[in-house]
Amino acid sequence: MTEAVESPATSRRTLLCCAAAVLAGGSAVAVTGCSSDSDSSSSGTGGAASSSGGGAAGAVDLGAASEVPVGGGKVYRDQKIVVTQPTAGQYKAFSAKCTHAGCVVDQVTSGQISCPCHGSKFAVADGSVSAGPAPSSLPEYKVAVQDGKIQVTKA
Repeated sequence: MTEAVESPATSRRTLLCCAAAVLAGGSAVAVTGCSSDSDSSSSGTGGAASSSGGGAAGAVDLGAASEVPVGGGKVYRDQKIVVTQPTAGQYKAFSAKCTHAGCVVDQVTSGQISCPCHGSKFAVADGSVSAGPAPSSLPEYKVAVQDGKIQVTKA
């Protein structure tokens, strides 16, 4: 039996198919098979998200730290990362995928990371849910600033 490897573009379709199978009386095995690609294969895609020469192994170089405003943040859509700076010199990095439906957050304003799909909001300081329907905080990543540039490690 061979296992199919899905691209991120097909994961939404897989989720919808699995949800339909469950609603139609499918077994728990169908549900288990649906979630196999979302956590393990997403970090290796996209040329813009690859590490560059000066960074730590596995780190994603995102550019100048000066682009992240104090009290706010910046969404790196291609890398699916949001970086915030709750106080001067304190940087935080989170997954930019909303924990409700997996939409990519689109903006950071008034101390909140906002999801455009269903209105969830997350705190810039710790990624915790400020307004639902998101059920949990945004996963946090390791962030470092070296030579004025932001480096994020997803592991």
